[in-house]
Amino acid sequence: MPFALAFALLAAQPVTPDPQEVPAAQGDFSGVDWEKEFGVEKKVADPVTGEFPVEPYQQGPANAGAGPFTGESMARAFGGQDGIHRIVDRLVVLSESDPRISAIFKSRDLVRLRRTLFEQFCFILNAGCIYSGREMQAAHKDLGITRADLNALVENLQQAMREGQVPFAAQNRFLAKLAPMDRQVVER
Repeated sequence: MPFALAFALLAAQPVTPDPQEVPAAQGDFSGVDWEKEFGVEKKVADPVTGEFPVEPYQQGPANAGAGPFTGESMARAFGGQDGIHRIVDRLVVLSESDPRISAIFKSRDLVRLRRTLFEQFCFILNAGCIYSGREMQAAHKDLGITRADLNALVENLQQAMREGQVPFAAQNRFLAKLAPMDRQVVER
């Protein structure tokens, strides 16, 4: 019995390892490239467009989520393509800085977002654009967008339209055209 007790006490003694023998798993990790360690490929933006590559997808006007208005009155109410660009740019700036939804925009391709939002709005407003983006459900997949997130985005769009001096009636017509997309965008 004394041998078992001595062995148990010896096994319970703390061991201080030699610092030179400490495995890398317990050492300094500041120089480790974790993306390389785990095989994460870094996406590189296109040098011409500034957009990051995406998986191929079927393009078509139905991807815009709504058909275009008829006539030119809505495009004129939004200030044509220049006005639509300003509204989209302002919407993205407002949404990036909005604490309610800014996390959704982190680590996203904002160059592509601005382009495809412009194309979508321009197409729907019948201002002479073709929408080349993905369909709404695929574009918003795994973003975890809630109804509250969508409401915050709509509030930011309303502010951008007000600042762009879009008449209230035209704002409402546009929002009514966008509203059915919520079923394709909201995930939870």
